[in-house]
Amino acid sequence: MKLLLTLLVCFFTLSISQPMAKNIDKQVQALLKKMTLDEKIGQMTQVDYEAVKNHADDLIKYSIGSVLWGGSSEIVNITPKGWADCYDSLQQLSEKTHMKIPMIFGIDAVHGHNNVDGTVIFPHNIALGATRNPAIVEKVAMVTAQEMKATGIQWTFAPCVAVVRNERWGRTYEGFGEDPELSRMLGTASVKGLQGANLSDKNSVLACVKHYMGDGGTTNGVDQGNTVADEATMRKLFLPAYIDAINAGALSIMPSYNSWNGIKMHGNRYWLTDVLKGELKFQGFLVSDWNGIDQLSPNYKYAVEQSINAGLDMVMTTTPRGSFNSYDKFISTLKELVNEKVVSMKRIDDAVSRILKAKIALGLFEQKYSDKALLAEVGSPAHREVGREAVRQSLVLLKNEKDLLPLSKSTKKVIVAGKGADDIGMQCGGWTIAWQGKSGKVVSGGTTIFEAIKNTVSKETKVSYSLDGSGADSGDVAVVVIGELPYAEMFGDREDLTLSADDQALVQNLSAKGVHVIVVLLSGRPMIITPVLEKSSVFVAAWLPGTEGQGVADVLFGDYAPTGKLPHSWPKNMKQIPINIGDKEYDPLFPFGFGLTYPSARAMK
Repeated sequence: MKLLLTLLVCFFTLSISQPMAKNIDKQVQALLKKMTLDEKIGQMTQVDYEAVKNHADDLIKYSIGSVLWGGSSEIVNITPKGWADCYDSLQQLSEKTHMKIPMIFGIDAVHGHNNVDGTVIFPHNIALGATRNPAIVEKVAMVTAQEMKATGIQWTFAPCVAVVRNERWGRTYEGFGEDPELSRMLGTASVKGLQGANLSDKNSVLACVKHYMGDGGTTNGVDQGNTVADEATMRKLFLPAYIDAINAGALSIMPSYNSWNGIKMHGNRYWLTDVLKGELKFQGFLVSDWNGIDQLSPNYKYAVEQSINAGLDMVMTTTPRGSFNSYDKFISTLKELVNEKVVSMKRIDDAVSRILKAKIALGLFEQKYSDKALLAEVGSPAHREVGREAVRQSLVLLKNEKDLLPLSKSTKKVIVAGKGADDIGMQCGGWTIAWQGKSGKVVSGGTTIFEAIKNTVSKETKVSYSLDGSGADSGDVAVVVIGELPYAEMFGDREDLTLSADDQALVQNLSAKGVHVIVVLLSGRPMIITPVLEKSSVFVAAWLPGTEGQGVADVLFGDYAPTGKLPHSWPKNMKQIPINIGDKEYDPLFPFGFGLTYPSARAMK
């Protein structure tokens, strides 16, 4: 019966989508017939805002197909309206090109629309992995899409479906966990939430599934490193999430910087063309990562040749005009390769067709500009409530000695301590306004954990904050928020994941005073916590929860009984890393899927 229902759903879906697909194909072919080679190559070119902002006329001159804001590429006014105005001013330039093909704008909205002040910053993917809940992941993606569309931007470089096999990797928090099934289930939910029922809907954006593939399996967890594995392992661990994402309708995929057995994925024709476009029938387009083709060869012309012939459809170029790898250099080099018949017109037309297909499906030709009516919803209470719920569901309770949790809201005195307790930037982690993120008040709106605790307790409860926990006496309750400072990508690669000496000393000093220590760990991965765990009464893995710290207080004080389960095996020491479920010798501190709760009778829901 289940198989029959699945076939009926597929048939019904195809019966609806095939006429639409045929209509899009007709539109694509009609456009291709009118386009020059220069215009086609322009569509294959994506420029970074920083590289082109002083040469905006180049967007017209070269018929540029896409603009991105990547890394720390910023505009002056980062309010939602500021972004919308900037987007509209750039999109207007497409009207001045011969073909008037709208540009598609991409951004790293990886945990909310995180480059925009006042938006909801959601928990990073590792935290969503702990929820085990596709419904909340889909809601998070839907809100992200709506807040993006308020600014006009219709393409996010997300979700990351990396299956992370070594926590040393600085991008561990971008993946949903160590298990392929988590990436399949939650990556698909994210694609559905972002793209909605129809890509042309006003609240839908284009997903970009990344990083294809094996990015989470590099030797020693080195970012952009080498994944050493046979093909069977690649297909078992890293490919399944892409299969499901394609079936869910994803129309863009980003190849990874990493190599597979020494061969860079950006130039790997087997995986990009034979597998993705051939075997899996992927109908969307492939976009490079940030200057990703440059790593193929010091000979730029060969790098362009190898990447395009391998199956890359759009190339992300991020350096100013005149640089050896700038957008004008890419355009002239690819044109030269076509004229020399090193790259065929068939390959060019295939790439451009895929890009145009996505633009048409998005409804870009009918609705090019931002919808200012959506601005009122950015950072709204309803959106923040989704963030709060995601935080609640993502917390993993690792220890609850003598059932100390949930705390009574009438507790006489609560000491809040630690560098992360009143720091919304640390809660959010990397990819928050700036590429690397930073500590402090980086965004408007939201609630720190300290503020959340004050919001939760009774009027009679005395809540105080100090970095070092000063003022705490024997028998007091102290909520101590420690962990990692913000980072992103290779800057987060670590040989040692031991907690800082300051964090360890804080917990040990409070414990020595006879204080009931509740540790809340803010981190993008499991860390070496044994010395602190032993000295604490309660230990909560809160990951990188984002702006809605109220969700942490909800769990501490019983408004929500913890349900989170570890998306990663938790190591006892660095010698155990990498450690993953299914290893022959598997003896973690806490196993994959571990997570305590407290008696529901004590949880005041």
